[in-house]
Amino acid sequence: MVAQDPAERPAPAVLPAPAVRPEVWETYGPADLSAVPVFAGGFINFGYWACVDLERPLTQDDRIRSEQDLYRRVLDAVAPGGGRAVEIGCGLGLGCALALDEYGPASVTGVDIHPHQLRRARAANAPLLAARPPRLRFVLGAAEDLPLGDAGFDCLYSVEAVQHFPDLQAFAREAARVLRPGGRVAVAGFFSVDGVPAPQERLAGLLETFASGLDIARPVSRLTQAFAGAGFDDVRADSIGPQVWPGWDRWLARQWAPGTWPRNFMTAWEQRILDYHLVTAARP
Repeated sequence: MVAQDPAERPAPAVLPAPAVRPEVWETYGPADLSAVPVFAGGFINFGYWACVDLERPLTQDDRIRSEQDLYRRVLDAVAPGGGRAVEIGCGLGLGCALALDEYGPASVTGVDIHPHQLRRARAANAPLLAARPPRLRFVLGAAEDLPLGDAGFDCLYSVEAVQHFPDLQAFAREAARVLRPGGRVAVAGFFSVDGVPAPQERLAGLLETFASGLDIARPVSRLTQAFAGAGFDDVRADSIGPQVWPGWDRWLARQWAPGTWPRNFMTAWEQRILDYHLVTAARP
């Protein structure tokens, strides 16, 4: 008799595909954001620029390092060495591959809501997927309804996907469900600043991603409260905006002039409407 993998949820033979908001479907499907040059290397994040010299012209290698370093900043917070890790909103799975290469988890499961992204992830990571014993897999699923079993993972992380999650409370409950006792969670993403009036309207006036509904404006306290409500301990939110926004804006300046909407991320930060946070918590 073969023991069942605790990371697998018993399910019918055919699972219904999770509902994808139209803005998310277009951006990560037909438009393929991972192929846009500003996201050099296939990672889809703004980058963590602490180790990049912003006083000289930036190179594509600098950009890729910033994207990788954001993953490293998040993975350092959950310390997946030897355990089972799951990434929510894995995109092309390059962060999963980085985790396997540099942090030594027993396995990594990448979850994404978009089937096009998972198809690309499987193509990009074909050698890892073919390795034996298997240490990487990709699963179609929503952050609010993970197709994973209870208490099957030692850590859960997500890098710059949380701004798309419709229901942070449901996400927090699912994170608590799939983590074992003592497991850790780390989420990096951008949030409206707590106490700012009408953040959705103000950000929509500056940034097309908020105007279109792709990004959802919520204060970081909404996520920390959701984690606390789901039973997590040691919940904290640390601003890493100074290591994100200036470098991101310098990179954008290669293609966009001041006053164009992509440069307004920096404007929103300077006006204290938007910030970037790393949110961490532990399951008792």
